Amino acid sequence: MEGIDFMQILFYVLPAVIIGIIAFYFFSSHLNNEEKMRYFLMKRDSQKEAIPFKLQALERMTLFMERINPGNLLVRIKPYNDNKHDYENLLIQQIEKEFEHNLAQQIYVSDKCWHAIRATKNATISLIRKTNMSDKVDSPDKLREVILTDLLDKSAPSETGLAYIKKEVESIL
Repeated sequence: MEGIDFMQILFYVLPAVIIGIIAFYFFSSHLNNEEKMRYFLMKRDSQKEAIPFKLQALERMTLFMERINPGNLLVRIKPYNDNKHDYENLLIQQIEKEFEHNLAQQIYVSDKCWHAIRATKNATISLIRKTNMSDKVDSPDKLREVILTDLLDKSAPSETGLAYIKKEVESIL
């Protein structure tokens, strides 16, 4: 008789346990999906607010790329004496000043984009230094001439940086 009572209890309890397990599974699955949805909506809303800041930062970095483009830089900054090394230092100081002015923009751009911007800045400085060490260069005017002539044959480093910034903008929009 005890076996029958145990079997009856088992028949009554087993379906309830199975339904309880299924209900728990569906309930936890539902809560998990709701949490993911809240996270998605929160992230979407924050991105909507951040996109203007990111675009503004990328606009500023585009302006930086244009300002350090050797063609634009050499036209904008004239030598103040006949010493080619003084002119080289002046150009490099202007590039560094522009870069420091835009340092805060790195929080709005991706790490890869920021590295591309820094690499562009360093490549432009390297181009100026390397050209100034050339035997062909003996004055600031000759330095300007040689750099501008070289840019006719190959693209400026800032072209690469600009291409990366444009790619970043496409990924945002």
